[in-house]
Amino acid sequence: MNIHDVEAFVAVVETGSIIGASARLNLTQPGVTRRIQNLEDRLKTALLDRQSKPFKPTAAGREAYEHGRRVLRSLDDLKAGVSPTGDIEGEFRLGIMPYLSDAALAVPIERLRTDFPKLTLRITSGWSPRLMEQVLRSELDAAALCLADGLQPPDELVSEDLGTQSVLLVAAADLPLPKPASLEDLSKFPWVMNETGCGFRAFIRRQFEAARLPFNVGVEALSADLRLSLVARGHGIGMVTPAALAGGPWQDRVKVIEVRDFRPLVRAWMLHRPPAGRLARPIAVFRDALLDGLKSPAPFTS
Repeated sequence: MNIHDVEAFVAVVETGSIIGASARLNLTQPGVTRRIQNLEDRLKTALLDRQSKPFKPTAAGREAYEHGRRVLRSLDDLKAGVSPTGDIEGEFRLGIMPYLSDAALAVPIERLRTDFPKLTLRITSGWSPRLMEQVLRSELDAAALCLADGLQPPDELVSEDLGTQSVLLVAAADLPLPKPASLEDLSKFPWVMNETGCGFRAFIRRQFEAARLPFNVGVEALSADLRLSLVARGHGIGMVTPAALAGGPWQDRVKVIEVRDFRPLVRAWMLHRPPAGRLARPIAVFRDALLDGLKSPAPFTS
């Protein structure tokens, strides 16, 4: 089996097209197509669903992708191990949950670029369930994400606990709420939340359902700044990190809600498949820098 054929197939799966794979590999489009066909002929099965746009792997293609990714990663490990300069090269595919993006996309990324100048970073943003699935399938090398406190990552992954992080419930300064409020009090108002797929949104929904209370999402918005602006204008109750609130333009226009018997906490994790191989050092550097960035201000009081 030709390793270049495997490389072309992996590139098509990850870019979603022959054009994207051609650009990544610096190869002509017919050359990429020929390599995919060679691999399919060798394995005697179709690996790509060519009717879908972007291209998606078939069931056999998904399994071939996972094996192929591990093979390419092993080759990168081998190259790094015998490199006369000791430089770490190749790709580092890193997933980051939006909640962590403020802490992760500044100093940690710059530190990776400084310490490993020959390493190509490919950053993906997404919700925790999706990121974990991508790491399990070898679509990502590592992911920084958060889970509701008490939930554990899959046993198949190496999981490094980065500690609990506070989450603040906020409302417009003039929203009529008792202090402290109850879940029943909060159930009377709409919420300004992340899009469906956010683990925190699902966690809060479960709390309301367990108490047999309605949970109404009035507005979905991905940007923390946009959510805060909507909350400040009275569109509903929101959830933010202390760091997102501190010093921002909406800090004086919202209040932090104190809730009886309910303090939402999340736990940050760094996940990767074992073994880390050549990426052990980059993962450790990113993890340590992210830990520094997660030292957020103490929770606000209203």
